[in-house]
Amino acid sequence: MTAREHTPAPWGTAARATLHCLTGCAAGEVAGMAIGTALRWHDVPTMATAIALAFVFGYSLTVFAVLRAGVSLRAAVKVALAADTVSIVIMEITDNTVLALVPGALDAHLADGLFWASLAASFAVAFVVTTPVNRWLIGRGRGHAVVHAYH
Repeated sequence: MTAREHTPAPWGTAARATLHCLTGCAAGEVAGMAIGTALRWHDVPTMATAIALAFVFGYSLTVFAVLRAGVSLRAAVKVALAADTVSIVIMEITDNTVLALVPGALDAHLADGLFWASLAASFAVAFVVTTPVNRWLIGRGRGHAVVHAYH
């Protein structure tokens, strides 16, 4: 097998990696959107807060899992950055694009069904878009494949 060849990762493995990433991203995204909406911030600071918290929560899930394997914090952060960055970036671009395209979604309040429905739809689309990317990365020994050594 040459350096350019790879073994495709199973779809189930890619889906689980994406769900792991989506869990952290969704927690941060919901927190950021809820904060911005509750404080009646404009779209840009609300989305910036949601994106920042999505990265923090997403990386944190991996860091905590890797720390349990007994590695240093510095090494765990490096693993999380290598494992999650591409996945989180794609997920955030996708779900924020969906939110921006849904009429009224960014102006909806926490008590509005549109707020929660648009978030749920944006996460579903992000999952569908990101899973093949994670499959491709894992098949090349990248992305969530680097975390598997610590399980």
